[in-house]
Amino acid sequence: MYPRPFHYHRAATVEEAVSLLTELGEDAKLLAGGQSLIPLMKLRLASPAHLVDLNFVPGLSYSKNDNGVVRFGALTRHTEVAASAVAAQIPILHDCAAGIADVQVRNRGTIGGSLAEADPSSDWAAVLLTLPAQVVCVGPEGERTIPLGEFFVDAYTTVLNPAEVMREVVVEVPPPKSGGAYLAVKRSAPVYATASAAVQLTLAENDTCKEAGIAIAAVGLTAIKATEAEAVLRGQRLTPKTIEAAAEAAMAATDPQPDMRGSAAYKRALTGVLVKRAINLALRRARGEAVEVSHIYA
Repeated sequence: MYPRPFHYHRAATVEEAVSLLTELGEDAKLLAGGQSLIPLMKLRLASPAHLVDLNFVPGLSYSKNDNGVVRFGALTRHTEVAASAVAAQIPILHDCAAGIADVQVRNRGTIGGSLAEADPSSDWAAVLLTLPAQVVCVGPEGERTIPLGEFFVDAYTTVLNPAEVMREVVVEVPPPKSGGAYLAVKRSAPVYATASAAVQLTLAENDTCKEAGIAIAAVGLTAIKATEAEAVLRGQRLTPKTIEAAAEAAMAATDPQPDMRGSAAYKRALTGVLVKRAINLALRRARGEAVEVSHIYA
């Protein structure tokens, strides 16, 4: 099916994109990678009267280290993140970027577009919630920085104003003796996950957990930061017993809906299994092991 007619606008700067969105109002949508919006338009589930294309704005695609933080331009493609030295430095970022959909989607989809869409199954939302992360946005009132934990409001809803444009994603580099892992269960590469779990750990002595970040996705209206599960691990040795307790706390934080991917009970149990596996993988990486992580297809 073809989309309904629309007017196409090519922004030359972020500020011009903001101006166009302000002028055109609610009938305008931003075009980044287009991996979510274009299929919806073809199905006529979305019919914007105007598309404002960001792809010709210079300086919106990059990954770089900057005094203890890493910065990603909002239009940085998933495949570019996966191949970057930054992702090698923070392995959970590579797990996420390299595991998104298939190569065609990774070559077009962007980190900023994925976050702005706020899909409950989003890979990037879950992963970045385990790290101190922020998004930098530009709107009619100027620039503002939003902690990622305050960014998501509901399914497909963020705190972005209608005329606001995401410019950058900023992530703090984890301290030494840190490691993370991201796992998802999918029926096949191109589809969204049935459930997913992201874990980021920092160790003290004797495998004691100094800091923990745990987030889960596809089991609620937004990606969920499992704060009770994190609290179970902090200050404790990471033994099978404490890891099991954290997995149970993560399961309790879920609010899954039954669908073609499985029942609510199945998704809840699957979340527990993924959290346990992700904790163990993150622990090995925090100890200094080089561990390859890949999604589970079932």
